[in-house]
This record gives sequence, structure tokens and C-alpha cells, in this order.
Amino acid sequence: MKQPHNNIRPLFISLSVLLFLSLTGCWSSHEIEEQSLGIGLAFDKAKPSSIEKKLNEQGGGYSKKDRITATYQFITPQVASSTTKQAGPEQKSYLNVSETGDSFHQMVRELSLRSEQPVTAHHLKVVVIGEDLAKSYKLEQLLNQNFRESEVRPSCLVLISKGRASNTLETKKDGEIPAFRLAGIVENAYRTTRILPPMSHIKVESKIKSGSSFLIQKVLSVDGQVKFAGAAVIDGKTHKMTGFLNEEELEGVTWITGKGKGGVVKSFDKETGQLIVYEIESMKSSIVPRVKGDNISFDVNIESVGRLSENWVVSGDTFKNEFLKKAEKSSEKEVKRLVRNVVEKMQKEYQVDVAGFGNRLRIEHPKVWKKVKKDWDQTFSETPINYDVKLTINDYGASDGSKK
Repeated sequence: MKQPHNNIRPLFISLSVLLFLSLTGCWSSHEIEEQSLGIGLAFDKAKPSSIEKKLNEQGGGYSKKDRITATYQFITPQVASSTTKQAGPEQKSYLNVSETGDSFHQMVRELSLRSEQPVTAHHLKVVVIGEDLAKSYKLEQLLNQNFRESEVRPSCLVLISKGRASNTLETKKDGEIPAFRLAGIVENAYRTTRILPPMSHIKVESKIKSGSSFLIQKVLSVDGQVKFAGAAVIDGKTHKMTGFLNEEELEGVTWITGKGKGGVVKSFDKETGQLIVYEIESMKSSIVPRVKGDNISFDVNIESVGRLSENWVVSGDTFKNEFLKKAEKSSEKEVKRLVRNVVEKMQKEYQVDVAGFGNRLRIEHPKVWKKVKKDWDQTFSETPINYDVKLTINDYGASDGSKK
């Protein structure tokens, strides 16, 4: 009767030993406090930093061509914990290091010769590409190593800068981390129609493979400050940047796609010339392809519900239906202007479809799409587009505009 019990005890001891060994950790692990966490990355046309120049003068160079300068933004646990009340005006919560060369992989490995802390890209938030570089190289060339690198998350944001991308990774505000700042601005899309839906690595790769033209958010940088201001136009055939849309033109694209989460429309009363501001509560749009023989056209139907958030027409009673209709028409006119302007920019200047017209044609008329998809951007530039805008004010705020 005691024999089964005697057999169980050795088995229990063996299992305990195995569990204990499994808790000792991985032999190849790196403690987090011993690593440099890469959180931001900027690509620019080659411009070696002063540190690089001095190192090269002392024999620190290797066989390469100076084509691209990559600026890596790091944050270490030691740096992060020290940036609080004790941080002085010269102390930063991040570290930027630049490396110039012709191979992204080799450049990041060169950093291992300059720091004892291994670099990890698991926490990379944003990659910013300078406009000069985006015009000179295909996006897949610039991002190829990131696409292949398992450490870089597919959700990592991609931006294109006006001027040098490395400037967007600088700030003069104590305790602020530039890469986090850029990633955080994207979250403000519910407040404005001038922020694109996040263009991540996986989305960029998908767009490139589809051969369609698309937009990437543009970012400006001045004296440590940044601003999202329009979008870069990426040509579907060359996969290079062909130009920019300004802020209002990007608004027009947002209205066409119906992907806006919030924002305002500023217009002027026809009779008095005074300011009227419509705040968006909801937005939707439908792009309807019309095919008659070989002729293609599109109808864009835009609808929105919102509130009268600001009114400078002192003679206007915001509770009167007549005034609300005037305010709606005034705001609709402004949206039509935004849409008309960006359609003209897409068709006449850049001759690219970056608003999804071709995608709707592909879905609703696949046979027609097969015939035109090869030269769609050219076909699109000659395609008639009609649009209808309907805005409804359902909220006028707390004031009735009447004199007391």
C-alpha cells in the first residue's frame, strides 16, 4: 500500500527542480537598466555631426559613403528617473546620437562602439523622414531595415518633416521627450480635421505594395517647437514624396474621406461679413463611382452634425431657425471650398489620388478598375468629381444671442 506514495515523492522533487530552473531567467537576457531604449529615429540627407567629424579625424572612420544621417533618440532608466524637480535648464530627459553612412543596419551597429549599453528598438514610437531624403529615395529603401527588423513594432508612427528631421527630435522644455510629444499629438485628432489617421509602418508598407498614392503627416520644427502642418504626398509609382498639401488642403481630404473625429469650420456671414464657427460633432462621407461606358465620374456626399460654437453676428438670434439655416449654408460653403481646392490640387498639380477614389472604384466596379488601375492617377486627374455638402446645427450653446 505504501509503494505508490514512494513513487510519487521522487517525481515531485524532479518537478520542483525543473520549476526552480525555469524561474532563473534566460541566459541571454539583458537587464532593462543596462539598455538604451530607442524611442525616436530621424533620417536626413548626410550631414555628419561635429562629434562624428572629430572621431573620424582621429581614425574612427570605416569604409562607407556618406548618404544618410540617422539620429537616434534614447531614453535610459537613469536619465528618466533624474528628470524631475532636480533637472536644470541644461539637463535633458533624452539623448540624441547621430551616425552617418550608407547602411542603416551598419549605422546602428556602430553605436555599439560608442556606448556600453545595447540599443533596443522595442519601444520605438516614431520615425521622421526629412523632405530632401523623401524626395530622393523610395520609402521602402528608407524603411526596409525597419520592415525587416522584428524589434520595430508595426504600429510605429511615420512622419515626414519640412526641413531636417533631426530638428523634430529636439525640445527646450524641461522634462519633455520629443518622440513622445510627436506620438502624442496624433491623439488630438478628435479636436481638428488637420491630423491624419496615424500612418504606421504596417500601413506604409501596405500602401507601397498596393501601388496607390497616399499621404503622410507633415511636421514642422522651429526652435525646439513642432507643429503638424499638412501632409506629404507620396506618389504610388515612384514611392517618393512629390510635394506637400497645406493645412487647409489636408482639411479638404478629411472631409472627402469622412475620417475626421472633430474640429471646426470657420466661415463668414454673407450679409454682415462677421465670423461664424461651426464645431464638428460627427462627420461621414460616401464616394460613389458612376460608370457609363468608358466614362467615369464620382459623387462625393458629405454630411455632418455639429454646434454653433462661436458667433460674431451680434444681430443674429441663434435660436431663430432662419439664422441657423444661414449659419449652416455659410459653413457648407466653406467646406465646399476646402474640398474644391484640394481636388484641384490633386488633379491638376500633382495628378495623384490620395483620397481613396480609386479604392471605391475597385470595390464597386472591379472589372472597370482592372482596366484603369495601371495608370489610375493619370485617369483620375481627368475624372469629373461632383460633391454635395449637408451640415446640420443641432446645438447653439448656452447663449441665445439676445440683448438684455
